[in-house]
Order: sequence, then C-alpha cells, then structure tokens
Amino acid sequence: SEISSFPYVARFASSVQRNILPGESVNSGDVNRRSSGGWEAEGDKIDRAEQSLFNKLIRHSLVRNRNQVEVLQRDPNSPLFSVKTFEELRLKQELLNGVYNMGFNRPSRIQENALPMMLAQPPQNLIAQSQSGTGKTAAFSLAMLSHVNPANKWTQCLCLAPTYELALQIGQVIEQMGKFDPEVKLAYAIRGNRPVRGVVLEEQIVVGTPGTLMDWCIKFKVIDPKKISVFVLDEADVMIATQGHQDQSIRIQRQLPKDCQMLLFSATFEDSVWRFAERIVPEPNIIKLRREEETLDTIKQFFVVCSQKEDKFNALCSLYACLTIAQAMIFCHTRKMASWLASKLNEEGHQVALLSGELTVEQRAAVIERFKEGKEKVLVTTNVCSRGIDVEQVSIVVNFDLPMDLDGNADNETYLHRIGRTGRFGKRGFAVNMVDSEYSMDLLRQIEMHFDRKITKLDTDNLEEMEKLLMV
Repeated sequence: SEISSFPYVARFASSVQRNILPGESVNSGDVNRRSSGGWEAEGDKIDRAEQSLFNKLIRHSLVRNRNQVEVLQRDPNSPLFSVKTFEELRLKQELLNGVYNMGFNRPSRIQENALPMMLAQPPQNLIAQSQSGTGKTAAFSLAMLSHVNPANKWTQCLCLAPTYELALQIGQVIEQMGKFDPEVKLAYAIRGNRPVRGVVLEEQIVVGTPGTLMDWCIKFKVIDPKKISVFVLDEADVMIATQGHQDQSIRIQRQLPKDCQMLLFSATFEDSVWRFAERIVPEPNIIKLRREEETLDTIKQFFVVCSQKEDKFNALCSLYACLTIAQAMIFCHTRKMASWLASKLNEEGHQVALLSGELTVEQRAAVIERFKEGKEKVLVTTNVCSRGIDVEQVSIVVNFDLPMDLDGNADNETYLHRIGRTGRFGKRGFAVNMVDSEYSMDLLRQIEMHFDRKITKLDTDNLEEMEKLLMV
C-alpha cells in the first residue's frame, strides 16, 4: 500500500487499531487513554482527542459549513486576498495533481481565506479556528509541501499533533497530497521510532507528538530547529488538555528562528486556548468562524411525562406507531441505560445500533458508517455522539435522559448539539424529551428559558392528539 512506502510508517500500520505502540503499555503518553477528564461511569463522556479522531474517521468529504468566516489581518492596510480555485494559488503542477487526486475540486471556505495567507511571501503567521471536515488539514499540508525545497535534504517543516493517532491521520493527508512529488519525504516523530543519535534526518517534513518531537530536536539532535521554515500546531484545544503537551510545544517553538512561519489551528477558542495561541504565534493573522446559531426553527420540540424507564420505552413505541420515522437517534445518560434500551428495542424488532464510550474510536466510527448507510434505523447512544455527525435521514431525536452538566444543571449546549442531529439541511425534524421526575422537569424548564422556546407536552396515550400535534 501507499502508506508503507514512507519512512517510519510501515512498522506501525498494524498497531493503529489497538491504540498501543509496539513494546508500550496502554498508559503511554502519546496514546489516547481513559483519563480523569475522560469517560465516566456516571455520565458517559469522551475526551477531546478521541472526539477529534472520531470526527476525522467518519468524514469522507467536506462538511457543509454554514458559518461565516471572519478574517482579522495583522496589517489592516494589506490587501485581503481570497481564492475560488486552486489554480489561482500558482501551485507546482505536482501539488495541483495531488490536490485534485484527493477529490478537492474547489477550495472550502476556510481554504479560500487561509491558503493565500499560508502561501504568501514573505510568510505570514496564522491562528485559525476550524472544525474537523473543513479542509483544514489539507490546507496546512499544502502549505508545508509548497514551502519545501526538495533539493535540501534536511527537515524544513514541523507539524505537532496531540496524539499518535492524529499524527498518523495528518501524515496520511501529506502523503496523498505529495504523492506526485517523490523527492519530498515525510517522517513520523512518534514514540517507538528511535532515530540514530546525531545523524541528521533527510526527510523534509516531520509530523509528531510534542514529547517525541522535542527529543528529536534537543536530545537526539536529528533535526536542526534553526532550519525550520514552517511550524504547524494542530488541535491546540486538545493539546492544552493533555498534561505536559503545552510546555513541550512552547519549548519546541522557542528553538525556531524568528522568520519561521507559525500556523496554529483549534476547533474552539476559549480563553485558555487564546493564551496558548498568543504564546506560540507572534503577530498573527486570525481567521475565526462567526457561528450562525444552530437553528431550532425546523425542529418541533416536545416532552413526555413518564414515571420510570419502562414508561419511557412505552412512550417511544407509541411515537413509532404514530410517526413515519426514517432514522432515529436516542440519547441516554449512561452506558447501562443505553444498553438496556437497545436490548428492549431489539426485542421489538427494531434494527438498532449501540454507541458508547466503551467502544474503541475505530469501532464507534464503524457503527456510524453503518447507521449512515441505513443498515440500522435506530442509533442508541450516550454523549459520545452529540456533535458533528450529519445523517440526512434522521427525522427524530429522543432525549431518553435530558443532558446535564457536572453541577447537575441543564447542559444547554449539549441539548442543542443533540437535537441539531435532526432538522438538518432545512428539513423538518422532531425532538422528544422524556421527563421522569421533578428534577428532570426542572432541567426541561431551564432549557426552555435558555432558548426562549416553549416545549409542548405530548400525551403518548392519546394517539389522536399526538397525530394532530406532530402533523401540524
């Protein structure tokens, strides 16, 4: 396969599925693990690194991005360029061939604005907000490949990723894009790859995790940091959530020359990420996504009063009797509840997929692929599936348990992400919330107040009334 023709990859290709490197324990620093900030038995949660990898695995094409792109230039007097075609970038033909071979026909919204900055001469620094599926990895891969001088047999571009798996994902994009330029070589600075001390690497691009890449620069001296012309730091929000990565990233950045181009990407930009970004990237241009509100206009919201989980299940069966449901997503708070519900639905003859944090990232991605293909009509899931999944056929979302935060209050953001799985692409959708106590009724009221929307009561014992409400 193509991946095995690149240095340092073939040895590890078979290890990716297990999330463990050869000769390494599961607690290794570069491997995703269930940490104190990760999955919990009480409410099934997932850490950011795993969510990011999951999103990459389930996306085969660019997402439809409704967000507006806001560009803040370091020099407001500089002309603002954007491109509508890749030809406008005047890329080398080999790179243009690589871009088209990957299936990119025209730049995405982020690429339209980011690529002219990344490829500018003299180089410009950039901080960009960009979710998975926007063409971000392809954009910075193109920037690194464009800046490389193949005649120089030393490392010229560094790319930092927070985990081993994400580093491999990025590397595969670089390999695909650079396949028509065989002079450009790529190495992986990931744990388990031990370079020969003092023998300078000839690979022009190195992708890796912070601890290992720092060792290659400082301890093994196989990379001369002063010769680096492009430094990319991806998934900054995941990076700072991983112990030690922030300090290691800053140590690497301090070794680089003043004229090195710095590119930093993050899906979110809370204050801690901004502070980190400002330390890494001096005098940056900034690309932000002006979030359009995820609309609730196409989603009809209801609640059903129940006394226990069996009542919730019966209410669910009544919904199926009343509605023509293409596909449904049902959210539970715990893995135990999700497993019980999936089993009950199976007994009723429904084709059910179960998704929770105990599955590996690859197993979760496989479940989603089957659901997208319509092989299962019902997806029962915990919070691991509340974000970033677009399945056009989902006509109803059920909150079997309402989402709550660590303080026990309504988690409004998660609620929005959950019910946003229906009513997508302008189609009408339904969201039904199961309320089984005074406490969950209080959560519902908090949600109503937050979104300033009335959620209508549904009596699932009265089929005639249900049909009227659901068909309006």
